[in-house]
Amino acid sequence: MNLSLLPVLSSILDNDFYKFTMQQGVIRLFPSAKARYAFINRGKHSFPDGFAKALKEAVNEMATLKLSKEEKHFLEVNCPYLDPVYLDFLEGYRYNPEEVHVTQNGDQLEVHVEGLWYRTILWEVPLMSLICELFYILNDSQRISNDEVINHTKEKIENYRRLGVTVAEFGTRRRYSYQVHRLVLQSLSQYGEGSFIGTSNVHMAMIHRTKPIGTHAHEWFMFHAARYGFKMANATGLEHWVEVYRGDLGIALSDTYTTEVFFKQFDKMFSKLFDGVRHDSGDALLFADKVISHYNSMGIDPKTKTIIFSDGLNYEKVARIADHCRDKIGMSFGIGTNLTNDAGPAAMNIVIKMTEAQPKDGEWTEVVKLSDEHGKYTGTERMINLAKTILEID
Repeated sequence: MNLSLLPVLSSILDNDFYKFTMQQGVIRLFPSAKARYAFINRGKHSFPDGFAKALKEAVNEMATLKLSKEEKHFLEVNCPYLDPVYLDFLEGYRYNPEEVHVTQNGDQLEVHVEGLWYRTILWEVPLMSLICELFYILNDSQRISNDEVINHTKEKIENYRRLGVTVAEFGTRRRYSYQVHRLVLQSLSQYGEGSFIGTSNVHMAMIHRTKPIGTHAHEWFMFHAARYGFKMANATGLEHWVEVYRGDLGIALSDTYTTEVFFKQFDKMFSKLFDGVRHDSGDALLFADKVISHYNSMGIDPKTKTIIFSDGLNYEKVARIADHCRDKIGMSFGIGTNLTNDAGPAAMNIVIKMTEAQPKDGEWTEVVKLSDEHGKYTGTERMINLAKTILEID
């Protein structure tokens, strides 16, 4: 195999911002906790011979990544809620490839990650981006030209500006390639004034002098269920987020155990303190109506709050949501695959999710995600049924 063809990450910050914000929280609150993650091939993709070997090579290369002085300064200036102790830690952090286990049986790929949670939390997004890029390389996929990538992205962001909405780029994990990602950000930055507001990718944010965007992911609440139980997962997860960030990074993810369960614990204190919520599964218009109704029931003007929509968006979906929400509640849109993997070949449908957690001095406990869309459930059938019973989910 020609190793020069392998994708190589050039920066430790080539990752989603919420991985770093969660990592700081884990270091502060759960430094002894452990986690296990697994690759889930939702799209039932077939992987070519030698894929596991190539992925292992790419993973091994990640051991050389480290935070540069320039990158540290970028975080200090642009992310003041990341404290100096954490940034010193990140400066000394190195990926350990021994935490990642890759195997291949025929055309099926298996990837597992295991180790201390504060260390392994950074693997998910770069692993997924490497899997995607390798898949296209080893299948000899042909994409559209650089100019076409730039022009298509320009057309998209200009359409969003005419629609009167703000858009962030959320596409690291399923990008076609690092190069395409760079081209997309180049186009968004050049033509997106008035609409483009930032990116989830910290490395890209630094290069293009834009805002890194993100708060927390499902795994934050999944771990809290393992540590405190399903009924307390949302409330304790939110409380701990407030403890670490004191009002910064105030968009709450609502669908780890369904939106209905979340809003039972998203009381007036949380509703006032958090700037808004993120939608990641289920009917977006129905979700918006529930959020508006919730804020009204709390005596809070929904127009002072924001919904970040981030579930498989394209222009048609954004236009429909914007028309429904306009003048009712604040809104913004995080668009991923439709920006970074709209280069010709079909986009992959893959995820890597936490499967088990081990709180300090505890047993390994299976974790689950019960999205508003059943197809996005993760976890074993036994644990999913247990969670649904405890949380009284139909």
